[in-house]
Amino acid sequence: MKRINKPAGDTGFPVYQCRLPVSRRTNEYCTDLLSRHLKKIGSRWRALPPGRIVIIVLAVLRHDQRIADMAGGNAVGDTTVRRWRDELISLLAARAPRLDRACKKIAKRGGEVVLIDGTLIPTVRRTGAANRPNYSGKHRRHGLHFLALTDENGRLIWISAARPGRTHDITAARRDHILTHLRAAGLGALADLGFLGLTDDRDDSDDPVIVTGYKATRARKLTPGEKQANRVLAAARATVEHGFAHLKTWRILTKLRTDPARATDLLRALLVLSNLELSR
Repeated sequence: MKRINKPAGDTGFPVYQCRLPVSRRTNEYCTDLLSRHLKKIGSRWRALPPGRIVIIVLAVLRHDQRIADMAGGNAVGDTTVRRWRDELISLLAARAPRLDRACKKIAKRGGEVVLIDGTLIPTVRRTGAANRPNYSGKHRRHGLHFLALTDENGRLIWISAARPGRTHDITAARRDHILTHLRAAGLGALADLGFLGLTDDRDDSDDPVIVTGYKATRARKLTPGEKQANRVLAAARATVEHGFAHLKTWRILTKLRTDPARATDLLRALLVLSNLELSR
């Protein structure tokens, strides 16, 4: 059987136009990045120019447009659009900062603290035992866990690799050696109660790197001073939620349908795009 990998042509379906809320700087940055990559690998021909390819991929990421719809509207194959998406995501993810470099950059600018928090990115529910670790009992849904650092203004500076949704914040911080990198850069961190006890892993826990709030128990209620300290810490940490909010304006994160193995590159690519949008 002869396999034909060509668009079906005019199928009679109507095609509509939609505004893409992405800055010109982001568009030009991605176009230049893709153009230099094509020149480097010696690619002589593409079905569409780099500028059009970037618009298609950004529409998929920003509006969560279906691959088949974008392919049909631009007279190319589904596989072609999927390959373009993965290619641009890989190029952007390679420019995401590493943890040690991100901490040193904040310290070099005179920063003293960073904000740390974890988030769950929802995914489609897949059958099989391999997907069971992705179920988060806290959120009561399937997803992937990510740990992120922001500066004092809520700007994302680093995001971790994807982990199963059942992963706890403190477990992810230990696996990424957050304390080691913060101490090496001379930084402190503000965190929520999910990181309570992280500094106890070190002998010098009397000088904590990560500052968390006070937790009440059944046998011990919080004092008024501890409650006030929790309110002050919560106000200082509010900007970290702004960083996640900017990241989740890319609607592809509403519910990931991509392979979980590619989720790390996707989130790091969106971190680069989000910072480009904020600095326009």
